[in-house]
Amino acid sequence: MPSDRLGRSLRDLRVSVTDRCNFRCRYCMPKEVFDPDYPYLKQEELLTFEEITRLARIFVDLGIQKIRLTGGEPLLRREIERLVEMLARFPAVDITMTTNGSLLSQRAQTLKDAGLYRVSVSLDSLDDRVFMAMNDVNFPVGRVLEGIDAATAAGLTPIKINMVVKRGVNEDSILPMARAFHGSGHILRFIEFMDVGMTNDWRLYDVVPATEIIAKVHAEMPLEPLEANYRGEVARRYRYRDGGGEIGIIASVTQAFCGDCTRARISADGRLYTCLFASEGHDIRAPLRGDASDQELRRIVESIWAERSDRYSEIRSLMTSDLPKVEMSYIGG
Repeated sequence: MPSDRLGRSLRDLRVSVTDRCNFRCRYCMPKEVFDPDYPYLKQEELLTFEEITRLARIFVDLGIQKIRLTGGEPLLRREIERLVEMLARFPAVDITMTTNGSLLSQRAQTLKDAGLYRVSVSLDSLDDRVFMAMNDVNFPVGRVLEGIDAATAAGLTPIKINMVVKRGVNEDSILPMARAFHGSGHILRFIEFMDVGMTNDWRLYDVVPATEIIAKVHAEMPLEPLEANYRGEVARRYRYRDGGGEIGIIASVTQAFCGDCTRARISADGRLYTCLFASEGHDIRAPLRGDASDQELRRIVESIWAERSDRYSEIRSLMTSDLPKVEMSYIGG
């Protein structure tokens, strides 16, 4: 049985299965840093599917209700469907994935067949020029849209479309994105540009606040707020008054939600992070590959989570933005 303390405060486990990505986005993997010579993790450093599944079982016992596979780009991990199948054996646990969609059209049905529930797809603009400026890729938006269509056909729904908004780059794409997905059944989520990691050249000026984003959409397509699905849900929800579905806004910069955070993150090489903006993680690969029993691993996780004091978004300032932080590509969003 999950402990009362953790059962209320630990709900969502994010597992990075690779630190590699086929995007070099300005958000988390700028090409100036992640060039062809970047020292990515070696295969033996990555947690195996069996190790991930063992850890997941411990987290499920502690109250986890959702496991999200992230990266990097999770679809670059060979035979990722086998891991999905292994995790899907846990009863009443939601198995989801965040992907950039570039490989999704070929994999959507096999992922669904393996037991994946839903996908979230990163898409920062429908304009090829803007899309490529944000993500430094040489393929068009159409490939991502094909992936979304394939995921819809496979039943990996409702699909969440994640759009990071950066001033001076893609704020003019806010309304075109809202129009495109209005009435589609997909949930468009706008994300304030965050100072994740140390390499994305974040400036407060580049943040388009949630209030500005919502006001822009509301002026054309009236919105009304919705209640959260559960305590700790990071996206503030709104629905279109005309019945055209809903959108969300993730406002970590201007509307911090540290106090309700329910997310733990495991990096591809087995470090446990209690915050997206953490400087350091806790090594659980060593005891996992040592002689630690499941009960000992559980005590390690309980101790780490119980002692967490993360509140970076609440204390963010021009000074704290320079503090060392792990890269998003390493622990997932």
